[in-house]
Amino acid sequence: MTTDTRTLTKGMTRIDGDTFWMGSEDFYPEERPVHQVGVDGFWIDTHQVTVAQFRRFVKDTGHVSTAETAPDPADYPGADPALLVPGSLVFTPPPGRVPLDDYTRWWSFVPGADWRHPEGPDSNVGGREHHPVTQVSYSDALAYARWAGKDLATEAEWEFAARGGLDRKAYVWGDHDSPPGKRPLANVWQGEFPWQNLALDGYEGTAPVGKFPPNGYGLYDMAGNVWEWTSDFHTGDHSTSGKNIAPAHSCCIPRNPRVTTASVVEGEPRPRRVIKGGSHLCAPNYCLRYRPAARQGETEETSTCHIGFRCVVRDRS
Repeated sequence: MTTDTRTLTKGMTRIDGDTFWMGSEDFYPEERPVHQVGVDGFWIDTHQVTVAQFRRFVKDTGHVSTAETAPDPADYPGADPALLVPGSLVFTPPPGRVPLDDYTRWWSFVPGADWRHPEGPDSNVGGREHHPVTQVSYSDALAYARWAGKDLATEAEWEFAARGGLDRKAYVWGDHDSPPGKRPLANVWQGEFPWQNLALDGYEGTAPVGKFPPNGYGLYDMAGNVWEWTSDFHTGDHSTSGKNIAPAHSCCIPRNPRVTTASVVEGEPRPRRVIKGGSHLCAPNYCLRYRPAARQGETEETSTCHIGFRCVVRDRS
């Protein structure tokens, strides 16, 4: 790909470096503790990578996505052979209220689901060229980023960009959720998850990028639509964030923190990466994670109908 900066950063927004307060004490344990970090300047995609953009990458490189590849049985000892085929995870709403402690009531592995067929082999992305691409794993997202001469954001870079200058606010638009009676400010779940999708925002699934108001930095869909991969390994909280990072100032604020070593979690032998931003399946009654501080860990090979990504270009020294 080209190394010309103007071409490389087309469709991207410049974010000047600064310090900010990362995390939240008000929602989920993995977002704690709130801590101050600094990031250097970078460029970030103004919107999530679309189906059309990912299609160009695949056409140019011949990339075969994780969902299109049968898993190696050696990596999944004891797994049902019927599940060791190309496919991916698909959301299907149950017909009525169900307990929220069993995600298999609405998530299932569907053979033949992939980025071209997000809901399974009978679906397609016709008419969704400007929707965010989904059913992409961490390695798929990273491969696209490297093809484009870019990278995936660190968790700190992503959160700083998502806040849009509203430091320590709960949402990308401030401290309050969408005002009652007003059009939703992001593509998130309205109704009682997982069975009642009122689609008050106009979309039952993903929305075309840029359909909701941008944040203070002019970035679209930093809340909702699809989760986004970052480059950091997931940790159970922020207690080690920034350790062993050179301080930004004499007050020892870590600069450009990133977690480069996978945590060993009992019962979870496969490494997880941080995803950020929430999705169209996030709802206040189940997953209130369409917030800058919200974070979740997903195994690197995971692909679903609600995870996508965007890229960054960092300042050259």
